[in-house]
Amino acid sequence: MGLFGSKTKSLVGLDIGSSSVKVCELQQIGKGSNIRYRLQKLGQVPLPADAIVDGDIMDSNAVSSAIRQVLAEQKIKAKDVAISVSGQQVMVKKVTFPLMSQAELAESVRWEAESFFPAGQGLDSYALDYYLIEERAADGNMDVVLVACRKDKLEAYVSCVAQAGCSPKVVDVDVFAVQNAYEANTSGMGREEVVALVNMGATFTNLTMMVGGKSVFWRDMAWGSGRYSEKLMEDWGVSREAAERLKRNQASEGREPEEIQPSINAVSDAFADELSRTLDFFKSSFKVDRLDRVLVSGGGSMIHGLMDVLSDRLRVSVDRFNPFQLIEIDGRTEDPVTVREIGGGAAVVVGLALRQVGDR
Repeated sequence: MGLFGSKTKSLVGLDIGSSSVKVCELQQIGKGSNIRYRLQKLGQVPLPADAIVDGDIMDSNAVSSAIRQVLAEQKIKAKDVAISVSGQQVMVKKVTFPLMSQAELAESVRWEAESFFPAGQGLDSYALDYYLIEERAADGNMDVVLVACRKDKLEAYVSCVAQAGCSPKVVDVDVFAVQNAYEANTSGMGREEVVALVNMGATFTNLTMMVGGKSVFWRDMAWGSGRYSEKLMEDWGVSREAAERLKRNQASEGREPEEIQPSINAVSDAFADELSRTLDFFKSSFKVDRLDRVLVSGGGSMIHGLMDVLSDRLRVSVDRFNPFQLIEIDGRTEDPVTVREIGGGAAVVVGLALRQVGDR
């Protein structure tokens, strides 16, 4: 199975995250340039704390059970799904090759990939896929995205989904799924606008840099909203469940959001430092001299005060990304409260639900 998928049939988006499993089903309306989407189903089920650790499935029974539960709760009968992977064992790289045939490109990709893997590891340990972004006849080059994922990680996710009775037709990458959701919810952009898409999950943060409407840089950062929970548990002696509520500005276990805010801000400050360094690396590597705005999604986007800290540190407009901004929500088929509660945390699962069988 290719990492991008193997065009006519829509898929159910299934986001297997470190803290929850989310599902999304969209209905495509219209054709061509008039295509739009309507939300049919959306739901999530929490996972036990140690079911997935650092992106690796540790308890396949718990994860497959959660998948079955969320599908049953949403009354989704379709079994063909799109899933995604991310983290330290997934690598994404943009490479420029001279113009060549598809057969020559496939061979060149394999040679390029040899320098792509960690020392002592190679093609035997990784599943490799690639996607042609653009052919530039003017300068005789072509831009290609290479994606590699450790086979054992990929097989664990595919096996777990199959154990739940589903068929994974597409295996995407979180950064690309977020990009899909962004493009589906953006009616127009400045030609040269530079946008950072920041998706903070429980364990990892995915970063995609968009320049003039094209993605040019991808990075998974080992930083997630779980750090806020750990900080609150350490500083205030609250349970993990209470920490989850407090970091979303809800009182719990006798603690008020206002009193624990310094702890929240300390973690946000540290994250801002990490993000700033990554953005500086991007700017210097791609010779981009500015950043126009930052859009934050994922469960971390609900952290109280995070937008203000990032805006102050990066000195740029920072907003929560709404993955349903241009998607129709019919109150007869989907609860608007559920949509509001999941919010930006649905960026990946919406991007996956936009996929179709046969997509590249």
